[in-house]
Amino acid sequence: MARTRRRVRRHVSRVLSPVAAAAALLYFLIDAVFLSAVRTVIRPLARALSRLRIFNALAAWLASLGPYPTLVLFLVPVIILEPVKPVGAYLIATSHLVSGVSLIAIGELLKIVIVERLFHFSRDKLMSIPAFARVYNWAESWLEYFRSQPLWQATFRQLTAIKGMAGRILKRFKAWIEAATART
Repeated sequence: MARTRRRVRRHVSRVLSPVAAAAALLYFLIDAVFLSAVRTVIRPLARALSRLRIFNALAAWLASLGPYPTLVLFLVPVIILEPVKPVGAYLIATSHLVSGVSLIAIGELLKIVIVERLFHFSRDKLMSIPAFARVYNWAESWLEYFRSQPLWQATFRQLTAIKGMAGRILKRFKAWIEAATART
């Protein structure tokens, strides 16, 4: 009986291991696509936040840390904010669409902005850790591969066109508001 269970577990493990790897790859790919899509929003926001006094103090404190404590600090926002996605997915699945999407979007934006700022302040220290540098370079090479693909480029062109159209609409709306307030 125990032998049969072990055999079943081994077969299930063989079947589920590639499925789990594919699911993890898909998860990280979706994360990368989201990051690329919101990068134009995040960078100006991150720069504006970096002008706050608290970030000057944070930069000084980060400079005093060694590479491994910096890595731990770098992972804290990821560990805290990553569970927001399954909670948001649960909310979406239970017919709370706006709450779920809002939770995922806000959690992801917070995570990306915080991690991006921490990485900006401590990139050299983090890259001095050989394992981190290997994983970072591996992830960058995969992202470059995906960015070179025609589907990615077409999607990016569409996002750029949508962004441009939204900017033109916003500009017209502002002009319309200004004209309406000038008449009164």
